[in-house]
Amino acid sequence: MRVLGFMTGTSLDAVDMAVLETDGETISAFGPAGERKLTDATRDIMLEATKQALTWARGTPEPAIFADAATAGAEEHFAAAEEFLAANSLKWSDIDLIGMHGQTVLHERPQPDRLGRTMQLGDAGLLARKSGVPVAHDFRTADVAAGGEGAPLAPIYHLARAVASGLSAPLAVLNIGGVANVTFWSGGDEIAAFDTGPGNGMIDLMVQARGAGRFDDKGRYASVGRVNEGVLAGLLGHPYFAAPPPKSLDRFDFSLEPLEPLELEDAAATLVAFMAEAVRLGFAMMGETPTELIVCGGGRHNPEIMKALAARLPMPVKTAEDHGWRGDSIEAEAFAYLAARCAKGLPISFPKTTGVPRPMTGGRIVEG
Repeated sequence: MRVLGFMTGTSLDAVDMAVLETDGETISAFGPAGERKLTDATRDIMLEATKQALTWARGTPEPAIFADAATAGAEEHFAAAEEFLAANSLKWSDIDLIGMHGQTVLHERPQPDRLGRTMQLGDAGLLARKSGVPVAHDFRTADVAAGGEGAPLAPIYHLARAVASGLSAPLAVLNIGGVANVTFWSGGDEIAAFDTGPGNGMIDLMVQARGAGRFDDKGRYASVGRVNEGVLAGLLGHPYFAAPPPKSLDRFDFSLEPLEPLELEDAAATLVAFMAEAVRLGFAMMGETPTELIVCGGGRHNPEIMKALAARLPMPVKTAEDHGWRGDSIEAEAFAYLAARCAKGLPISFPKTTGVPRPMTGGRIVEG
């Protein structure tokens, strides 16, 4: 089937889109991929929804803004896809299924005394009605309800992508979005995964808090800063890093307060080192060294991040493009693939990726 996948990351930068032809197991063809920047109106409402989600108490009604943000997200997805399809000589009738992740505004990992909680906003029903195409969505809820972390979900796609490229195990794939997550492929169908620590999210939040832009473009601040080893050691003392995988994060799980005494450039350099060192600790915890690490997601565009990874890790660090992958579209491709698996009733999360007790299906489909 031909599936259109959507992804909007926590950076609130753009709607990413990609088309795959897949049966949810093998990938027969890679269709076009692209993005459209979020409008200021949609970005603003998602930011406010995220702000309110941080104070949303369990057991209380959802903040009213969630419904408005979900509608705005669906309208944004539809408008982006209209342009994308037209630019690639496609029509909605050429698409068999849509995979819509939605905008994450809240992610809380499970604790011994309570289940986790996760919220992705996007009105799948509205998108299905406007497009006339079935929409697979809500990929994380069933996993969380079963005691899983609800993240990461892309590992099964990382395996399929590696197989489609003719790559061999053992290898690892690191996605650097707001949070960084790694997939280990040991061979066969054996995959393990977890969130290593912050990705771009903390850097973005720090730069925004200081009125220095929305992100550290190409690492220009970090490139002239110095790592504060004391602050770095304090950040790495967070109990998350001692917890065994599988495990997951929200980009707000680490405080920016320890960085407040630092100049902007030093804070950026320290956060780059924090991200890279967290990845190194993740590999050490897994106790295996893959033959290479493939980096995808927005973080690979930051030369300072790539330098830090290469300096701290014991294996070659490659970009997605080194293997002909579309590094900015991997997540959108992943949710196209997961949508196909949802339609076929195939598992999307596993004991070693999210901590569920058995391989689990996930997602729901709204008919067009």
